Amino acid sequence: MHLEKNIEERIQLSETRIFKAVFPNTTNHYDTLFGGTAMLLMDEVAFITATRFSRKRMVTVSSDRIDFNKPIPAGTIIELVGSISKIGNTSLKVLVEIFIEEMYSDVRDKAITGTFTFVAVDEHKNPVKVI
Repeated sequence: MHLEKNIEERIQLSETRIFKAVFPNTTNHYDTLFGGTAMLLMDEVAFITATRFSRKRMVTVSSDRIDFNKPIPAGTIIELVGSISKIGNTSLKVLVEIFIEEMYSDVRDKAITGTFTFVAVDEHKNPVKVI
């Protein structure tokens, strides 16, 4: 019972939130955020979340379905939220959501979601237990 509480607490404490402004140098010819840039930011947040949870060396092994539900226009603020969604023996999954916030209003919408899988490794890159 105590271990479960500890894991739930670790999950909560590892949630990672990063904010970025979407400037024109990160957008495409439609003035929306490049998909590849969004994926790079998502992988970074997922890596930080996985590392904060496990406190081990973590490597990305896959990105599962990434849904681009809304374009992210230049001149907005985005919030990336990473949270642990599944814990395995040597791997874990991190859900990453990107929310758009308009700079000069309270409008906030979920734009992108995706899941990233990480494996804990030792100094020789061999898998080790996540917990």
